[in-house]
Amino acid sequence: MSPRRSYDQYCSAARALDAVGDRWTLLIVRELLGGPRRYTDLHADLPGVSTDVLASRLRDMERDGLTSRRRLPPPGAAYVYELTERGAELLPVLQALGEWGEPALGERGATDAVRAHWFALPLLRGLAGEGEGLVEVQLDEGEFHVRVGASDGPVYGDGPAPEEPDARLSLDTATCTAVTRGTSTVLEAVRAGRIGVTGEGTLAKALRGE
Repeated sequence: MSPRRSYDQYCSAARALDAVGDRWTLLIVRELLGGPRRYTDLHADLPGVSTDVLASRLRDMERDGLTSRRRLPPPGAAYVYELTERGAELLPVLQALGEWGEPALGERGATDAVRAHWFALPLLRGLAGEGEGLVEVQLDEGEFHVRVGASDGPVYGDGPAPEEPDARLSLDTATCTAVTRGTSTVLEAVRAGRIGVTGEGTLAKALRGE
């Protein structure tokens, strides 16, 4: 395990960067906000990271109390990484960072990787204030679900919702990109017919203005 590097500055921002300032660390947090992940899953959804760097970051994050590692019971019998309570507290940090980065997003480049669940945090931010509940999202790239207003546990996950969602949203990549870039709100897109909303939950009705 590499020795912990520090800015050696008596400043809370510097202390925070001691723990999460290394490249890839916050993107690992982004992935783990969706729940426990195996090393191979993390590597697959972090294109560009080397195996050595990923292993090193995970060790550092475990040492700093941001993640923990546990072995799944048979028949899984694999190790998974998950956020600790302190690690999960980075959600608003990532949300604020994502909002700050909206103007720099621009158009998607030809070499830019994309995963459907990378849109989860921007959509979660866009749904804030519209109620609480489980939302299933269908995109061109795939499906994921978000838990709006969740107080603990994973805030999103890959694939269909694990139980009947409060709302289902269907939208194309262009609309999701507009929401992510901050050029459209979720409600604006719903009212313009660019986001389809189905379901009878309170959240679905609120989005439809019922």
